[in-house]
Amino acid sequence: MNEEKQIFTVSELTQSIKFVLESAFDNISVEGEISNFKSHISGHWYFNLKDENAVINCTMWRGLNNYVFFTPQDGMKVVVTGRITVYPPRGNYQVDVRSMKPAGEGELQAAFERLKQKLKAEGLFEEERKRKIPFFPNKIGIVTAIDGAAIRDMISVAKRRFPLVELIIVPTKVQGSGAAEDIVDSLSQLNKLKDIDVIIVARGGGSIEDLWAFNEEIVARAIYNSKIPVITGIGHEIDFTIADFVSDLRAPTPSVAMEIATPDSEELLNAIKYAIEHMEESVEQTIADYRQRINDVLDSYMFRYPLEKVRNFYQKIDNLFYKISQQIDKKILLAERETQKYFSVINSYDIEKTLKKGFALIKQDDKFVTRKQFYNPEKPVSIKFYDGEIKLEKK
Repeated sequence: MNEEKQIFTVSELTQSIKFVLESAFDNISVEGEISNFKSHISGHWYFNLKDENAVINCTMWRGLNNYVFFTPQDGMKVVVTGRITVYPPRGNYQVDVRSMKPAGEGELQAAFERLKQKLKAEGLFEEERKRKIPFFPNKIGIVTAIDGAAIRDMISVAKRRFPLVELIIVPTKVQGSGAAEDIVDSLSQLNKLKDIDVIIVARGGGSIEDLWAFNEEIVARAIYNSKIPVITGIGHEIDFTIADFVSDLRAPTPSVAMEIATPDSEELLNAIKYAIEHMEESVEQTIADYRQRINDVLDSYMFRYPLEKVRNFYQKIDNLFYKISQQIDKKILLAERETQKYFSVINSYDIEKTLKKGFALIKQDDKFVTRKQFYNPEKPVSIKFYDGEIKLEKK
């Protein structure tokens, strides 16, 4: 007699699998590479975890992912801790992630390099677009933790170097989950103020995990898009973050960042004193130079013998008058000669002189007869001699 096989409904089978899997894998750690990472508007994270041969779906709920200090990226190797759950409507199983960390410090460094190359290719690190830091800031905005040593050091430096400056401090979370978003929000708040001259983004030293908020892409873009120049002073001198490459100026520490942002009041006073002394010396030297020039003029020949100078001018004027007079006389003589020549020409055409030589003028009809052909025997004739005139009637 055959034993009757148990027949399950789909729901019963799925519930049995769900019970077995969730009971057997209620606290596991899995290492793999992130792919298809999505941060939903609800705040939940959905992604796949894969290796060379397999892929598994993962979910990390809002609230739990707030404790992850970095933003997951596709290609990053991580270790997740959680439990296996089954979603009955689809018959899918997935990892319900409770915590996540990079699979070693090297993985964070790899993510750092990937983002660095990406932003560099986009031109966010270009020196040409970086702005100058003002020399005399009236107000400095500070983005840092309010309870850290960094803020105390910066306040101390500001008081010592330039007590006139006003510090606008925006208390900011600078480590752990949500720190990147808080930094971006603080930068946004300061950019809404119109009288901030420069912003300092700072925090004290720490491990690469501690400083990771400053390696987030959203922080880099917020610094890049800031309308106000940004100085970064993050960690120690050997620490470099993505924020340092994007900022307008990188300082090795928060204290140095404040030193860069503020002029030294003692140096300014010394510079003012030097300028005053230099101006006094310059004025005194100028007065001395003018005094010497006046003395040189007073000691000159002209001032010692003023009438002699006048006499010299008189003599020059007399010489000029003499030369002018000579030129005038010469011009008059030439003019007289020219006039005499013209008189001689005019006299050569005098009719009286011509008549005196024995010539006579013949007129008919009150006109001179200049040719034989113009003479008319039928008309009266008037003949003018030097010593008189005779008239002949027609024959």
